[in-house]
Amino acid sequence: MQSKNPVLSRDKAFSPGGYATFNGSSRGGGPAPQGGTSLEDLYAQPSAGPAQTGRMTYDDVVVRTAGMLGVLAAAGVATWVLLPQPLLLAALLPAVLVGFVLAMVNSFKREPSPVLMLAYAAVQGVALGGISKLFESRYDGVVVQAVLATVVTFGVMLALYRSRVIRVTPRFQKVLMGAVIGYAVFSLINFVLAIIGVGNLRVGLFGLLIGAVGVVLAALVLTLDFDFIERGVNNGVPTKYAWTAAFGLVVTLVWLYVEFLRILAILRGE
Repeated sequence: MQSKNPVLSRDKAFSPGGYATFNGSSRGGGPAPQGGTSLEDLYAQPSAGPAQTGRMTYDDVVVRTAGMLGVLAAAGVATWVLLPQPLLLAALLPAVLVGFVLAMVNSFKREPSPVLMLAYAAVQGVALGGISKLFESRYDGVVVQAVLATVVTFGVMLALYRSRVIRVTPRFQKVLMGAVIGYAVFSLINFVLAIIGVGNLRVGLFGLLIGAVGVVLAALVLTLDFDFIERGVNNGVPTKYAWTAAFGLVVTLVWLYVEFLRILAILRGE
């Protein structure tokens, strides 16, 4: 079963078939003893852990995710504090477009690039910092509410995944990714209509319903992220793929946060 995660789908390392490890040995195997070392001596030695074999661990993913979120938050705070309203509006659209391009490049790049992923986090931080400041200027406290809602949703979905209440099956993946693609097409159409002045469909009760759909989809995509990370760790993929896993998580969390901002804005009056 190939990964259906839009970020991780191009990495065979995250497929359940395993990952070829060093010296041509498959996962779970190892190179033949060399030199004068006997099998008895090898068995007596402590087992090599993931850090010694260069394989990805959960800690690797956590550290890189925290690093990307740190860069994103720093860029967002700097944008919020340093840019006045006129410059903020001028920088917002370019940041959104550059962030989208970097997201696509990182998603389709076969080998993870930490530099490009950190660049995505920085540019996305500028975009989110500007958007958050605009929302906060109209709805006091909405940013804190959106952040808390994102954190709580992440925790709930992780608990549901770890307890196997939600099981990531092939059918689940196909249905979810079909829904995500449909939602993305709708969002693109709505963006074009808003740009050309026809109108924004994401307002009022209909906008609230669409926002709720977006939150549900983003939350479910988190379970795909968790599943692919677990597969990568179990398959013994190289440590460098922790960047790919972290990138997938950050993209989903950004999406979830923006959806919560929209919903809260509608509930607060518009």
